[in-house]
Amino acid sequence: MAAAVVRGCGGLWRRARQCGAGGPVPHGQRAVASSATGGAVSAGKSGLAPWVPVVGLEIHAQISSNSKLFSGSQVQFAAPPNSLVSFFDASLPGTLPVLNRRCVEAAVMTGLALNCSINKKSLFDRKHYFYADLPAGYQITQQRVPIAVNGSLSYSLCTGKKMSQMVTKTVRIKQIQLEQDSGKSLHDDTRSQTLVDLNRAGVGLMEVVMEPDMCCGEEAAAAVRELQLILQTLGSSQAVMAEGQLRVDANVSVHHPGEPYGVRTEVKNINSIRFLAKAVDYEIQRQIEELENGGTILNETRAFDSKLGFMPEPNLPPLIVYDAKSLPANMNHQQVVNIDWIHERLPDLPSVKREKLVEQYGILPEHSFTLLNEEGLTEFYENVVKQTQMKPKKVIGWILNDLLSYLKQHSLTVKESPVSSFLLADLLNLLEKKDISSTAAKQVLAELWKGEGKTPLEIVKEKKLELIQDQKELEQICQAVIDGQENEVMAVKAGNQKVLNKLIGLVQRETQGRSNPVLVKQLLEKKLSE
Repeated sequence: MAAAVVRGCGGLWRRARQCGAGGPVPHGQRAVASSATGGAVSAGKSGLAPWVPVVGLEIHAQISSNSKLFSGSQVQFAAPPNSLVSFFDASLPGTLPVLNRRCVEAAVMTGLALNCSINKKSLFDRKHYFYADLPAGYQITQQRVPIAVNGSLSYSLCTGKKMSQMVTKTVRIKQIQLEQDSGKSLHDDTRSQTLVDLNRAGVGLMEVVMEPDMCCGEEAAAAVRELQLILQTLGSSQAVMAEGQLRVDANVSVHHPGEPYGVRTEVKNINSIRFLAKAVDYEIQRQIEELENGGTILNETRAFDSKLGFMPEPNLPPLIVYDAKSLPANMNHQQVVNIDWIHERLPDLPSVKREKLVEQYGILPEHSFTLLNEEGLTEFYENVVKQTQMKPKKVIGWILNDLLSYLKQHSLTVKESPVSSFLLADLLNLLEKKDISSTAAKQVLAELWKGEGKTPLEIVKEKKLELIQDQKELEQICQAVIDGQENEVMAVKAGNQKVLNKLIGLVQRETQGRSNPVLVKQLLEKKLSE
């Protein structure tokens, strides 16, 4: 095989592993791009073996809490600068940290949802580095003994020519650690100055460290999206990337099969899933081109730098959490974090919700992903199903193909839709009772989208979209179409049944969408067989 270009997830790169096909790659092994016969892709002009991209992620999720991790300062997005800063947040001498129980519970809950082992004893560290928006000169984190370790996250990708096949993959979770967020530096280029806002300083974060088990931008994006859904389902983080509540650092390297991992670079503070996929694929391509042109990759990451100094946090004792077996009998249960209590109250995770949707409504797995990926769409769909006589399998088409396309076209969320679940159900009932055709139903939906307060039935009567109930009238229209289409009639009689669809369309046009296509087909077939 000559070549060297394979289509990976989200982009093209030369001699890079093709992702999105097959199951998860075992630890320590990496699949490479293969030809149709199953062999490795042959080398290009450089004569080198295929390249294997490696991607690991560090995700910082802002904990959904009313107050910060170690102070009572309020947490609020877009508050006036420096209006939510306590003495401790500003690192004034003599102030001490007080751990927020809600943040601990959120981290335990997230760890359990990600199949992690919860450390009953975890420690806080000081990570020393200087930055203008880090007033203490260090960050309180959990680098050495974090609250949760050794988990896993399963996520799915669409593959195949039509992107209709679902492939499930797994990424290992190295650890989840509690830590403080820093402040925010605002750079004013006009005045050549930098302003510091400490509202964010001290806000509680969960850092989720994913092992380098991914190999392209689409895998990274899919894993982060699944994590985002889990966090939002748990309520441990709102995970709104546009508000900085979920930020991603991607560690990327490339190497040849059988060789040690290459030097990694870090793409920091990515706040968009779409941009994450593009940034990772771009970095993979950049590194391959750099190495093939004789260059070297510089280690431009700080997060994995072993030279950074960590020391125990002297002002915080070890963090102790309990399970049912280790909880002392004489201890006030309301003053401790109980792992088992949290585990019993975990809600259905996105993977379970998708399985239930497929099982309950008979929809395709890929449809269940779309329902969950769009906030509020699952509830909308289920409300429509409850209020309509139409089968759930048919309803899903109207939700995904019609309603969702309208929403995306006008950049609206499900909650902002001018067409409520009640109105859509009312419309589908008219269609199901054969009061209107599917063509007319789409016209009614377009009118409903204008938000003029009319019901589907009122629009049908106003636009005269009811189906023609008089069969004799319909037979006359069918005969008129047949009389005017001599060539098409001859083709149908010669066995070309596809041409029959054109005749049905012409009848629909004559009736302005007010004829039942099934009945029209029956009438045409009867007349053409005479």
